[in-house]
Amino acid sequence: QVQLVESGGGLVRPGGSLRLSCAASGIIYIVNWYRQTPYNSREWVARITRSGATNYKDSVAGRFTISRDDAQNTVYLQMNRLGPDDSALYYCQTENIRGPGTRVTVSY
Repeated sequence: QVQLVESGGGLVRPGGSLRLSCAASGIIYIVNWYRQTPYNSREWVARITRSGATNYKDSVAGRFTISRDDAQNTVYLQMNRLGPDDSALYYCQTENIRGPGTRVTVSY
């Protein structure tokens, strides 16, 4: 069974950028990024297929970019113009497998 590990989270000021990584232990196909805050149920953020087709949640479209490097079995989420509402635990998921997540905090 594939295992996923996220990295790249941290504290960033509003307007800043972060790049999250989702490293897989094997071949991955469709990968989704989700985020979860203490107050909300999880939100779907972005999806990328094996062929590279992408979809985004409306509120992140134009700011976030999902990409993949299949040679490295890794999916990335480039996040720009971050705002406080983007603060959450971000995790990647493929099929029914998810990683532990990486926390993003957007604050002064």
